[in-house]
Amino acid sequence: MEFITTVENAIYAVMNPVSGFIWSFILVYLLLGAGIVFTIATRFMQFRLLGHMARVTFTSRGSGEGVSAFQAFATSLAARVGTGNLAGVALALWVGGPGAIFWMWMTAIIGLATAFIESTLGQVYKIEHKDGVFRGGPAYYIERGLGQRWMGCLFAIFLIIAFGLAFCGAQSNTIAQAVDGAFAVPTWITGVVLVALTALVIYGGIKSVARAAEKIVPIMAIAYLLVALYVLFANISEVPEMLALIVKSAFGFGPAIGGAAGYSIKIAMENGIKRGLFSNEAGMGSAPNAAATANVKHPAAQGLVQSFGVVIDTLIICTCTAVVILLSGVYDTLMTTSPGQSIEGITLTQEAMVDHLGSFGEIFIAIAIFFFAFTSILANFAYSAVNVEYLFPRHGDRAVSIIRLMILAMVMIGSVANLTFVWNFADLAMGLMATTNLIAMLLLAPVALRVLKDYERQRKNGVKEPVFDPSVLKHPEQLAKGVWTSSENAAKQ
Repeated sequence: MEFITTVENAIYAVMNPVSGFIWSFILVYLLLGAGIVFTIATRFMQFRLLGHMARVTFTSRGSGEGVSAFQAFATSLAARVGTGNLAGVALALWVGGPGAIFWMWMTAIIGLATAFIESTLGQVYKIEHKDGVFRGGPAYYIERGLGQRWMGCLFAIFLIIAFGLAFCGAQSNTIAQAVDGAFAVPTWITGVVLVALTALVIYGGIKSVARAAEKIVPIMAIAYLLVALYVLFANISEVPEMLALIVKSAFGFGPAIGGAAGYSIKIAMENGIKRGLFSNEAGMGSAPNAAATANVKHPAAQGLVQSFGVVIDTLIICTCTAVVILLSGVYDTLMTTSPGQSIEGITLTQEAMVDHLGSFGEIFIAIAIFFFAFTSILANFAYSAVNVEYLFPRHGDRAVSIIRLMILAMVMIGSVANLTFVWNFADLAMGLMATTNLIAMLLLAPVALRVLKDYERQRKNGVKEPVFDPSVLKHPEQLAKGVWTSSENAAKQ
């Protein structure tokens, strides 16, 4: 036991400084810088095309073979919308103050352009799989667009470690703790149920995950939104003051609480930016894995759909959590009585919901956590399967079978164990994954911009549903044969 502790401490001694350096001094600035570059390069597409994004998203349920654009959207949203939307926002508020919410919004707005670029690239360089569902994502566009398979393999390994293993354990841990707190159900029982439900879906493959996400995600998102709207309108007289507090605190002008001399703009920015990045995953390289599976006529269409996912995840769902907390009396009370102390983010959200809804609030949060986290586990499997198949193209089925068992094991272990070490390791893996993806995105951005230009040109000429013509690219020979190799093939989709 002492040996294990010594080894763990040695790993922490190396891992934590590296992870902290990547997140604090490289990734935050790289993500923001890339987002600003993409925003300017796309001529502020997040403002120009916002209405069109919404229309394309909610009219993309078209059936047919493979995965629909809406199913791909729901799958990526399932991964984005997890416990972080409930616990992460609360933690950002606790550490960074109300101003963190303002910077979270700003990060999300910039992230729309980043999400468009990466998901469009995922579509452009996708390949066709024998099961009739496309495969793609950063690993694929790194190899096909940049000719660097080794770099694509690195990305795939980082994603599998972070999303396929660590995050599945972390999500199941949160579910088990919430169910135990609300219904006094032992964590191991929740673990067994989760394993059974997860197996039921993931053994049906990526199509099964997409169908489950299409049904569950809209329901859970709408239910959470309706509860937040009820809280908002029930406290409508306090809303102007709340908004003023968010904006003032973002620039260091918030009122002092608990003896503090107001909020720090630096702390508010750091926590808001990180919360926004963790929440919507724009630039992380995860969503393109789902975006590439969509059966669409033009890559830019799915890029726009995935951009709108950032709106729903951060600007709507995360804001709902902030509203529930800031309009309750719990936040001010805790800030006054326990300033500077650590707190579990989900505890703050639960107590705020109880303040608004009574005992039903605790039950509602437990149910919300269950569905938010469960669908995240399903989407994480889909992401992992895509990247495992990339790593082992000749033995894809066998490799996916193994990753299924590993994910189910992590779901069970996560339900009953403390996963602090695994979660910290996942932070490092995700940081390396995002850095790899952003470098590739910056190099391949001209491709996505040409695709957007082609899409907008066709719409300007009156084409209701633009069809992609690969000739607009400088190197169409890099595309997978039979997918985008001719406008005729694109039209068949």
